[in-house]
Amino acid sequence: MKIGILSDTHNHIPRTTEALKILREEGVRELIHCGDMTRIETAELFQGFALHHVFGNNDIDEIGLRLTIQSFGPGSGSSDLYTAEIEGKRIAAIHGHQLSALTQLIQSQRYDYVFHGHTHRIRDERIGRTRVVNPGALGGARRDRRNFCILELTTGDLTHYSAFD
Repeated sequence: MKIGILSDTHNHIPRTTEALKILREEGVRELIHCGDMTRIETAELFQGFALHHVFGNNDIDEIGLRLTIQSFGPGSGSSDLYTAEIEGKRIAAIHGHQLSALTQLIQSQRYDYVFHGHTHRIRDERIGRTRVVNPGALGGARRDRRNFCILELTTGDLTHYSAFD
């Protein structure tokens, strides 16, 4: 099963739209957004996906985002921390602006994957049994190339997409 991992879209509608087009073409139906989506208008682009969104430090309208994302139907929602088991893999997602919470998730070694955003920097690192992934950013201040990724949970293959700008 493929899942899409995005973060820090920061209302950049054209890049987010392009990323979602690629995700659809790749057959991805489930997405994890690691925060800083920022506005309802951006959230509305994700209609048609099962979307798990974690709040970032720039997601000011939490109520609006929560209600919009919940309207996508079962399996979609927003929270400060997302944890689940998908295809037998234990997953956690957090934005990352609260570094101590991110560090605790990683150090707990309870998760196969911990996804986060915030830094706008691509990360794919194994710490103990936990693989830590930051997909990079589609919007906001540029610190790395514009990026998102797709994870094939069965094989662990992580594919980065960065054909933006």
